[in-house]
Amino acid sequence: MANLAYYDIIKKPVVTERSMNDMGNKKYHFYVHPEATKIQIRQAVESMFDGVKVKYVNTLNLKGKTVRRGKTEGKKADRKKAIVQLTEASKEIELFQGM
Repeated sequence: MANLAYYDIIKKPVVTERSMNDMGNKKYHFYVHPEATKIQIRQAVESMFDGVKVKYVNTLNLKGKTVRRGKTEGKKADRKKAIVQLTEASKEIELFQGM
């Protein structure tokens, strides 16, 4: 388990059509540090955004794709994605307002 600060855990929000539809159900998608646990992700979201209470966290490990440029072959970086479900009484995250 890595010793990470909350601002190191959440890298950036995921902005896709599916993540925008899930915001109506108070589900938010983030790319997170690959070594972060569900408990660390929960604590990071609750400390970064005021008035937010997390109900549960789902995580996905996304493998990087293999890419080619001519004869040269490489690989994109692996990522970890977290889907955070907020409680009914929780405030919404202002980062996503107006999208």
